[in-house]
Amino acid sequence: MNTDNIHLGLKENWKQFTILVIVNAFVGGMIGMERTIIPQFAEMEFGIASKTAILSFITAFGITKAVANYYTGRLANRFGRKNLLLVGWLLAMPIPFMLIFAGSWNWVIFANVLLGLSQGLTWSSTVVMKIDLVGEKDRGLAMGLNEFAGYFSVGVVAFLTGYVANKYGITPYPFYIGIFISVVGFVLTALWVKDTRAFVHKESATDTTGQLKNVFVETTFKNKTLSSVTQAGLINNLNDGMIWGLLPIILVSLNYNNENIGIITAIYPTVWGIGQLFTGKMSDHYSKKAMLFWGMLLQGLAILLIPFSDKFYMLASLSAILGLGTALVYPTFLSTIAQATSPKQRAESIGTFRLWRDLGYAFGAVISGITADLFGIEYAILLIGVLTIGSSLVIKFRMPEKISTKEEIT
Repeated sequence: MNTDNIHLGLKENWKQFTILVIVNAFVGGMIGMERTIIPQFAEMEFGIASKTAILSFITAFGITKAVANYYTGRLANRFGRKNLLLVGWLLAMPIPFMLIFAGSWNWVIFANVLLGLSQGLTWSSTVVMKIDLVGEKDRGLAMGLNEFAGYFSVGVVAFLTGYVANKYGITPYPFYIGIFISVVGFVLTALWVKDTRAFVHKESATDTTGQLKNVFVETTFKNKTLSSVTQAGLINNLNDGMIWGLLPIILVSLNYNNENIGIITAIYPTVWGIGQLFTGKMSDHYSKKAMLFWGMLLQGLAILLIPFSDKFYMLASLSAILGLGTALVYPTFLSTIAQATSPKQRAESIGTFRLWRDLGYAFGAVISGITADLFGIEYAILLIGVLTIGSSLVIKFRMPEKISTKEEIT
């Protein structure tokens, strides 16, 4: 393959990079559509009161997104990043219609199976494509911009759906936003996104990173850097799954209206999104280990304080602190894995990390749902907070300070 005309870097590829940032904003918007209203949708439309049953939609989403992440990583080199991205958008298109016309809770579960598959294909593809384009120097910045676009969009759409639901009702109007997002996302991808496999060949020609013998095993268990990042990713999304499912329920129990619920639930992903504009670049220059430790610790402390708060400004502040903690770790996860793996294995290693990270949604929904049903929501939140602080300690005591590219590869 002739790679003479290909140049790695953010400046060199800013047009294609910008398109991918915009596409990922639409990807994030599809999650934002559900972020504020689905738990109430479950109770109002289907009379479901069990926390475990309500959170079943997040379990379905987490498992299918995790599997799709893994296979996107494995199949990206074979079928092309753009093709997988287009398939992801096609899967997204029926979701809003399924939610609007859902005759039973099983339709909502099935819609979230599709959402998980779609998110795995679309978000993983845009992550890998941006890393392909920018090369080594700007990986953290690239991931910060990618995750900013996605999660800022989650926050904006979460607020919009809360506002629309408050004004016009839980269904169908909030879901019209999803129809718009999926159609525009597909058109943008089809017309303007270009595949990036050639950039991998270009980087591979000069890269000296040692290759992993078994990408899945090393990323999950053996490699101290990769496995430390992977467990933190799982716990991060475990607590995110709990917040997604239980925070709106808590706010309803405190008699907040849909608009205020939308504001509090939107602050977290919005701060998470905007914060990554800064934390992504920071991860190129500062200790990745320190950023991961402090980010997970901040998340854990914020979560532990939620059961002891009922005032709007206190809950809004905790939502912001949680967003800041998540902003510190999210782009750092991906830039750390990109640094610790060779270009040829990077997509698969990121796919493995994202498999475990998004299984965290399912684990978080199941653990917090069962705990909430048995002992109460407060105990579910406290348990998740303790697990998050435990994860920060794994980073502190297991992850090496220096990210190795050869010595640690076994």
